[in-house]
Amino acid sequence: MLLLACNSEAQQTSLSVPEFEKAIHQKDVQVLDVRTQAEYQSGHLPNVFLANWNNKPEFTERVASLDKSKPVYVYCLSGVRSANATAWLNENGFKAYNLAGGINAWKKENKPLEAAVAVKQISMEEYLASIPTDKTVLVDVSAPWCPPCKAMEPVLQALKKEKGAAFTLLPFDGSAQTTLCKALQIDTFPTFILYKKGKPMWRKTGIVTLNEFKAAL
Repeated sequence: MLLLACNSEAQQTSLSVPEFEKAIHQKDVQVLDVRTQAEYQSGHLPNVFLANWNNKPEFTERVASLDKSKPVYVYCLSGVRSANATAWLNENGFKAYNLAGGINAWKKENKPLEAAVAVKQISMEEYLASIPTDKTVLVDVSAPWCPPCKAMEPVLQALKKEKGAAFTLLPFDGSAQTTLCKALQIDTFPTFILYKKGKPMWRKTGIVTLNEFKAAL
C-alpha cells in the first residue's frame, strides 16, 4: 500500500508533454530549467528561470526567490534531475510539477525551443567608456533567467523612484556578455557595482535591499 501511494504521488507531479505545454501557458506560473547554463543555451523553453540542480548551493539560492504561491513547472534533459528537483521543491513548500522525459520528450513531439542568440561581446574598454565620470552609475549585471534578478526588479524601480536624480542605472545581460563578466570576475547574478567619478566604490552580489542601495549611494 505504501509503494502504491508513493507511485501515485509521483504520477500526480509528473506531466506528459501535452499536459506540461498546456500548464505553462496559463497565467501566474513559473517555469524552471534545472540544467546547466550551457545546456540552457543549446535550447530552452520561453520565459524560464534557470537553477542548476547539480550545483546545490546555486540551486537553493536561486529558487529561494521564486514565488511559493505560484506553481513551478520543472524540466531538464531527460526528466531525472527535474524529478528530483520537483520532489525537493514540494518538500520545501512549493507546488511543483515535472516534465516527464524532459527536453528529449519535448523534442520527440516536435515542440519548439528557443536558442541563445549570439551577441557582440563588449570589451572592458568599451564597458569603462560607457560609464560617465561626471555621474554616479549603478551597474546591474543580471540574466533574464535568474530568479533573484527578477526579484530585484521592484527594488530597483523603488530606488529609481526615490533616488532617480542621484544616479544612472546601467544594466547588462551577464548571460550574454560572457567576456565582460570574465573581465569583471562576475560568476553570480545579479551583481551590482556602484561607480563614482568613474571609479568602483561599492559592489554586492545577490539580493540587495532598498536601504542598502540608498546607503551605498
